[in-house]
Amino acid sequence: MVFSSLLFMFRFLPVVLILYFLAPKKLRNFILFIASLIFYAWGEPVYVVLMIFSTIVDFTHGALVYKLKQENKMGKARFVVASSMVINLALLGFFKYADFIITNLNLIPGVEIPLLNLALPIGISFYTFQTMSYTIDVYRGDALPQKNIISFGAYVALFPQLIAGPIVAYNTVAEQLEGRKETMDDFATGAMRFMTGVGKKVLLANNIGLLWDMISARNVGEVPVLMAWLGITAYAFQIYFDFSGYSDMAIGLGKMFGFHFLENFNYPYISRSITEFWRRWHMSLGSWFRSYVYIPLGGNRKGLKLQMRNIAVVWLLTGIWHGASWNFLIWGIYFGVFLILEKFLWLDFLKKHKIFSHVYTIFLVWIGWAIFAFDNMTKGAQYIKAMFGLTGAGFVNAETLYLLLSYAVMLVVLILAATPYPKMLAAKLVDKIEGIKAKTAGSVISAVLQCVFVAAVFIISTAYLVDATYNPFLYFRF
Repeated sequence: MVFSSLLFMFRFLPVVLILYFLAPKKLRNFILFIASLIFYAWGEPVYVVLMIFSTIVDFTHGALVYKLKQENKMGKARFVVASSMVINLALLGFFKYADFIITNLNLIPGVEIPLLNLALPIGISFYTFQTMSYTIDVYRGDALPQKNIISFGAYVALFPQLIAGPIVAYNTVAEQLEGRKETMDDFATGAMRFMTGVGKKVLLANNIGLLWDMISARNVGEVPVLMAWLGITAYAFQIYFDFSGYSDMAIGLGKMFGFHFLENFNYPYISRSITEFWRRWHMSLGSWFRSYVYIPLGGNRKGLKLQMRNIAVVWLLTGIWHGASWNFLIWGIYFGVFLILEKFLWLDFLKKHKIFSHVYTIFLVWIGWAIFAFDNMTKGAQYIKAMFGLTGAGFVNAETLYLLLSYAVMLVVLILAATPYPKMLAAKLVDKIEGIKAKTAGSVISAVLQCVFVAAVFIISTAYLVDATYNPFLYFRF
């Protein structure tokens, strides 16, 4: 079940909201926990057992770490933290990487290990990182241990951000698990944020995704330069509006239930360096690696060589985290190299040349998406060759011009929507309306316009979903 589906919007969510707000406060975490397990079991009933196992493991480990710390047995406390990490990473490694490892071992002459063909548990990369953060936060003293396993289970399985984040470190929601307050203002802003995300996903990502699917399915040797760049531009916008739209839906749903999750995207395509891009893209993942890997390794405190090593380790892990395929590993190394080069060589230069730095960033990011998009390394390499005219297919053909003209308006909309300008314009409009002398009337007009916007997005998105045969979610595979 995905958020951008009729089943979720018209059946699951209304039922959960009714049950949640009818229940007394002390039962609301229980309602969320059960609803989240049902949400997860809808697609993968067997793997609910895995999630419950992870919940029990980390709940008990966190309690034990706290007890050992109180007794000043720090060595044993560290051992328990290590135990939690080993169990979590072993589960993630087994389900996500076992077949990848076996496939590569089978390349050795004489080795023939049968593949396990395990289905990847949805969201395992996200909730594994969350549960690990709990035990670590308790050990560091950044959070107290959760005494109620149902409340902890609600944190682990919380359906608004279960499948694709944002990754919610325990210390950022520890107090909210027991002490949150649901308000009408939060519910209203949450509903608006949710519908904004639905619009991004259904109206923008899905539509431009059709163009990418059309171009990427072609014989790469026949793709001219301009078509190759048009295709990867379509993919860049699809993955951004797909993932950021889902993050908007998650943040909006969280607010409706009284949670305040951290932002996950901040207009990454306006960046002027790779460094800035990764401060704006999938911010919760970057924050997790910074807090739980980069800084514990020493960060930038132990000299140049170790800092470069730490960046390299983080980006090697970032690539592997995204999937069990060589292209993701290469993608992580690719960005790690440029981040190191910027940090120590030319970041200051980029800050002085705004236009050049933006072109440079988009160019490198687009190449990165070409690496990321193809599990088949041979096809990915061929596609990058096509982007630089190395396949002999020429620069442009009639079909490319037809596709460019057909999607011209959509591309303009996508470019604008990927910047903060529409939001800034809307905010100025609201300020002007609310600034009229009759302030009450101005507030009413502003509220009506916002309701009209939400209603329009809701109606048009629903119409698309009724007829939809194409509604993928790219981050399901991570």
